[in-house]
Amino acid sequence: MGNDNQTTSQAKGLWGWINARFPLDTMLKEHVTEYYAPKNFNYWYVFGVLSLVVLVIQLVSGIFLTMNYKPAATEAFASVEYIMRDVEWGWLIRYMHSTGASAFFIVVYLHMFRALMYGSYRAPRELLWIFGMLIYLCLMAEAFMGYLLPWGNMSYWGAQVIVSLFGTIPVIGDSLSEWIKGDYFISDITLNRFFALHVIAIPLILVFLVVAHILALHEVGSNNPDGVEIKKYKDSSGRPLDGVAFHPYMTIKDLWGISVFLLVYCGIIFFAPTFGGLFLEAPNFDPANPMQTPPHIAPVWYFTPFYAMLRAVPSFAGTQVWGVLVMFGAIALLFFLPWLDKSPVKSIRYKGPITKIALTLFAISFVVLAYCGMKPPSTTLLLTSRIFTFVYFAFFLLMPWYSRIDAVKPVPERVTYHAH
Repeated sequence: MGNDNQTTSQAKGLWGWINARFPLDTMLKEHVTEYYAPKNFNYWYVFGVLSLVVLVIQLVSGIFLTMNYKPAATEAFASVEYIMRDVEWGWLIRYMHSTGASAFFIVVYLHMFRALMYGSYRAPRELLWIFGMLIYLCLMAEAFMGYLLPWGNMSYWGAQVIVSLFGTIPVIGDSLSEWIKGDYFISDITLNRFFALHVIAIPLILVFLVVAHILALHEVGSNNPDGVEIKKYKDSSGRPLDGVAFHPYMTIKDLWGISVFLLVYCGIIFFAPTFGGLFLEAPNFDPANPMQTPPHIAPVWYFTPFYAMLRAVPSFAGTQVWGVLVMFGAIALLFFLPWLDKSPVKSIRYKGPITKIALTLFAISFVVLAYCGMKPPSTTLLLTSRIFTFVYFAFFLLMPWYSRIDAVKPVPERVTYHAH
């Protein structure tokens, strides 16, 4: 008993010593044990936590990959092969990172779709949404620059095509393209530049934005499937009547979701790491060859919806500047979503048929465009891309009109919840 009391006393002493110098207890209470989340969360709300889990996986696996990777045009591909064949468990780390890149976009896209369904971008969460969109932009930049690093043939030519698009921008295009490459063509300098940005600069910005995103979330509180603000009704102690402590109630729920995700994630790593060429393309197992283009050059699947939009726009006077503007405009529109939605209710549960049909068509258009962007161009795919590009933009540009006229159902004063 004496030893147990002494150990407990020492533990309290260490905990107290830390808290006297760092607000650990305060942070845990504010963001974990006394942060109240709506009690009607469903499993659509697990994708935010999964995004954080994948971010940790990518950071840790990336650190181990850099220990053996050599960012030089003459050695990059060979160093990746060395990691795969000779480094102990190197193949596992590489597949964790490559699978994690696609997993990141899967959970982020589902996280964004949940926000579209339940109106998580609406006031007072506009800044939260903008932080999320900045995270999405950083992910795109991080993925694009990381895609070049293996110095495979598809990496090389994919980067060549994407960087050349910046050259179509009037006035500044050539200078911007040259600045991105650091040279007049994709070369050793480009590889070093992308490596520095991929490993140091963008991850730092990404971590900062993730922290800002979480702080903004905890400041305004989490949305819920009803779109009801739980802070409106509190008990005498200031606790929301429709809220539960994030820990342990929501952490247990998240752990179940994380477990299912890790089972699928590990299944892909061990049994289908290339995922039929979607996660790792066959041409990328050949070294970069400036003299030999792959049969079909296309970006990784998570960029293909926007690539399909680019191809859907005809070139004028031999330039694709309008296609580039459409591609970037498709991303830029997402930032304005909080101000485009004029509906008096937030959640899809209480919106009318017009909004539900519009959201369904939007989701279908994104998937169809992703498929079109993966395939070699053809007349049929080109027409399909144009139709669904129109649907994609119509969802946003017509939103101020259809969201205002659409019928809505009465929203309950408090969240609807049934124990299960």
